[in-house]
Amino acid sequence: MGRGKLRIHLGAAPGVGKTYAMLAEAHRRAERGTDCVVAFVETHGRPRTEALLTGLEQVPYRTLERGRVTVAEMDLDAVLARRPRVALVDELAHTNAPGSRNAKRWQDVEELLAAGIDVLSTVGIQHLESLGDTVESITGVRERETVPDEVVRRADQVELVDMTPEALRRRMAHGNIHQPDQVDAALSSYFRPGNLAALRELALLWVADRVDAHLQRYRSEHAVSAIWGSRERIVVGLTGGPEGRTLIRRAARLAEKGAGGQLLAVYISRSDGLTSASPGELAAQRTLVEDLGGSFHHVVGDDIPAALLDFARGANATQIVLGSSRRRTWQYVLGPGVGATVARDCGPDLDVHIVTHEEAAKGRGLPVARGAPLGRLRLAWGWAVGTAGPVLLAVLLTAFDPGLAIDMLMFLAVTVAAALLGGLAPALASAAVGSLLLNFLFTPPLHTWTVADPRNIVAIVVFVAVGASVASVVDLAARRTQQAARLRAESEILSFLAGNVLRGETGLEDLLERVRETFGMESAALLERAGDVEPWTCAGRVGRGRPVERPEDADVEVPVGDDMALALTGRVPPAEDRRVLAAFAAQAAVVLDRRRLREQADRALALAEGNRIRTALLAAVSHDLRTPLAGIKAAVSSLRSEDVEWSDEDRAELLEGIEDGADRLDHLVGNLLDMSRLHTGTVTPLIRGTDLDEVVPRALGGVPEDSVALDVPETLPMVDADPGLLERAMANVIENAVKYSPPGQKVLVAASALAGRVEVRVVDRGPGVPDEAKERIFAPFQRHGDAPRGAGVGLGLAVARGFTEAMGGTLNADDTPGGGLTMTLTLHAATARPEDGPREGTHDGPREGTRAPVAARDERRVP
Repeated sequence: MGRGKLRIHLGAAPGVGKTYAMLAEAHRRAERGTDCVVAFVETHGRPRTEALLTGLEQVPYRTLERGRVTVAEMDLDAVLARRPRVALVDELAHTNAPGSRNAKRWQDVEELLAAGIDVLSTVGIQHLESLGDTVESITGVRERETVPDEVVRRADQVELVDMTPEALRRRMAHGNIHQPDQVDAALSSYFRPGNLAALRELALLWVADRVDAHLQRYRSEHAVSAIWGSRERIVVGLTGGPEGRTLIRRAARLAEKGAGGQLLAVYISRSDGLTSASPGELAAQRTLVEDLGGSFHHVVGDDIPAALLDFARGANATQIVLGSSRRRTWQYVLGPGVGATVARDCGPDLDVHIVTHEEAAKGRGLPVARGAPLGRLRLAWGWAVGTAGPVLLAVLLTAFDPGLAIDMLMFLAVTVAAALLGGLAPALASAAVGSLLLNFLFTPPLHTWTVADPRNIVAIVVFVAVGASVASVVDLAARRTQQAARLRAESEILSFLAGNVLRGETGLEDLLERVRETFGMESAALLERAGDVEPWTCAGRVGRGRPVERPEDADVEVPVGDDMALALTGRVPPAEDRRVLAAFAAQAAVVLDRRRLREQADRALALAEGNRIRTALLAAVSHDLRTPLAGIKAAVSSLRSEDVEWSDEDRAELLEGIEDGADRLDHLVGNLLDMSRLHTGTVTPLIRGTDLDEVVPRALGGVPEDSVALDVPETLPMVDADPGLLERAMANVIENAVKYSPPGQKVLVAASALAGRVEVRVVDRGPGVPDEAKERIFAPFQRHGDAPRGAGVGLGLAVARGFTEAMGGTLNADDTPGGGLTMTLTLHAATARPEDGPREGTHDGPREGTRAPVAARDERRVP
């Protein structure tokens, strides 16, 4: 049996009805006699969705225990055993509960498809992995359940389930999506009109791109060369000249007039690398194209009109924008020009726009072939052989007189040798000197410049032509070899840019240092300014050369747009280096933008974290602090009441309640102050050698007696720590473990040393914490499970980890073998070791520890 087919209902936003659409499709197929079953559907309690389940066979769900909660998951084995023709699997991005065969539901769907079962599924646009950051920036909510885009792209059918923002908000207001008590909050946050419109645009663009990819694949498979104008695609041809910006802006306006218009800029260079384009101007034009929402392409082709038309047809373009020729009138004798040739050969399916500009008919410089230099020593040897070689050879041949034919072959050999060493110019010099010597010394009549035999004239002319031709070929081969080596070096540099820089692995200073070393410069700097009249500022600089305040003060300036430039000092590089320099300059601008965006993101994250802390702090103050205050107030009011005669037992009970409330207030305020110190960076630990067997027992004052067993050997090395911070951290962790330990089960506090580190393990036998929550329990204001609100504000473990990290240590949570949680606090061992022998107040082995009371700490909590 072949692979099953996957049909996905893609929702433009939560609540648009993708599950409803999937169930409706199942009913249509069932009416046609197709065997359809419901493998898993989540109705979210919506009556109209639940009504559509009627009449469809449902495979019983599989129940799993997730902590104290029972969750229902799709029974994959039961569906495979039932083997229907079509299976309905809702929420493709869902994360399966621990204990399931696969981590994600889309992996379950892959197994069903591999078994030959067709699948109907649903997924929201917000759950696509590539759009996670975009969705978070729009809605402020990070979707933790995602599905790889490729899974959705591989689907045989993708149906967009869409709804206008206004209609969706009406559905929300009528209670068709969320419960009535959640409607107001949803409408004012996630379901704002702007959010819904942006999500809808994301969905439409994603589906449009997928349709476009299918169209391109169809055209390729069926060899369709004709242009299908399904959407306006404007190709603008660039020459690297100053008119390029005018053409780009004109093409952008044309693209904006059509629905879904697309702008593609293409620069075509010759395969021999000869070009008259300005690298700086090309970089500026690339930036302009990208700013206008288009894409820049670099194509190699010797026949520029043909290459431009091939690119346009390959991109399914509908229009081509070209500039008026910069040729002068006499230059049209050389040919009709690119614009006229493209307009003649484009055919009826392409429109060509010729745009006038200020540079039209002003002339343009033709590219000049400049080969790579062969080196001074090699040129010197070439000129020596080309000029002195024929003279020495003439002296030698005069002595032996082998005959005119051999004389000409020997002179030709010297010419080839001069070409191999020095290139074309020494070879031509050798041919000229050799022909003169042949005529004067070896061609009758001898020692005159006349030639009696016409055949000798032909022989000398052929000698000169063969010598020049061979020299030209040898010179071209040598220069091509040198050029290939240079291009290889350039490709390695560009590979470095494409790899390290684009992946964000290189900083601005590292990139500038690479530029300086590659081109042998004294210094490299990236300069920028806010506007045309603003002064230049230095964004980054490396090297020891003179400081450059303006681009024009540098030895070489590579502009990046209008307000940024790469400035280098030390020497003036050859023109062929500017292409790679332009690539470096463009990437330096990208690195600078990335660094600033990262800084802005860090500031925004810090601001958001501060807002979250303040919000949680207000919530804590409003409840957890008010509760003990209310108890204290009630007890004091009762004691002061003159209407009631309190017995000694009642009075003692009320005083005990006041004391308990005050202790709770002291604990909460202490943790709040500790957390505020951590977040403001005012915790400055006093690190010194500290004995664990002196600090740990003092941390047991907040727990009942006989609830902790200590195993802290006195032979342990000292640790680098602040005794006060270490005691507070240990007290929080130990009290947290005691709260969650079963009655009668002691918490074990054990310490050991290993490889320059000392570990303190706090082991309890409580219910433990799931793997996905082990990091969240250290976040501020988090509660785990059903911890009562009166138990604290959820700061104990956050404070403990903060103090531990401030001392250069770590605090992590792991499972206790057999059940429970083990907190491991790791610190660096001090260089100084404790004195040998027992110290006062310490002893080995497990022991019961109680000391003076310290502030009680909060328990482990996550949402």
